[in-house]
Amino acid sequence: MTTTLASSTFDALRLDAVADQEALRQVYDLPGDRAVRKQMAELTDQTRQLIACSSLVMISSVDAEGNCDVSPRGGPAGFVSVLDERTLAIPDATGNQRLDTLQNVIATGRAGLLFFIPGRTTTLRVNGRACISTRPDLLSQLTAVGKPPASALVIGIEEVYPHCPKSLLRSGAWQPEKWLSADAQPTSAEVTLAQLRMPELTIADIEQAEADSLKYRYE
Repeated sequence: MTTTLASSTFDALRLDAVADQEALRQVYDLPGDRAVRKQMAELTDQTRQLIACSSLVMISSVDAEGNCDVSPRGGPAGFVSVLDERTLAIPDATGNQRLDTLQNVIATGRAGLLFFIPGRTTTLRVNGRACISTRPDLLSQLTAVGKPPASALVIGIEEVYPHCPKSLLRSGAWQPEKWLSADAQPTSAEVTLAQLRMPELTIADIEQAEADSLKYRYE
């Protein structure tokens, strides 16, 4: 579900925003040859190994009206299955039941993936066609998250692109000494309570709901 709100700041900035790709290119150098050449349309042995090491993937999708979504998926390293050099399958573990990603894929048949490996600075981008499968013979193979899932997101690969490590190095994502202290941010329960805007609920209610959700995440 996407809610569109008027934003005076956005509207003001849009008035003189970059209007086309030619104008955008004028403020950047051309990409180097290697940055272009390393884009492929299928997996190599090395990119297969990266996927096998990944325990976290971000999935981007868009609905028929152009509303965008990015959602995380996690599991044991290798929970995303490589079916062949042009096909991946991601089991849909128990979540919030909104089905945002899955409904978007049904609407447009497209999705993009960004694989992360905790402690490593390499990320892997995979884009392509997408569909949702409930075939029992496929789902029976995808048990890394506890049991056969209700469905699987299947990606028909059109682009494979390994990113350089600059963004993760700049962020210090895997460097504990650069992490903010736990009290520097609101807790998950505090954020959820503010989003719900239901005065009858308390922090304790949300914390219990979160604990139950984690306890029964495979059911």
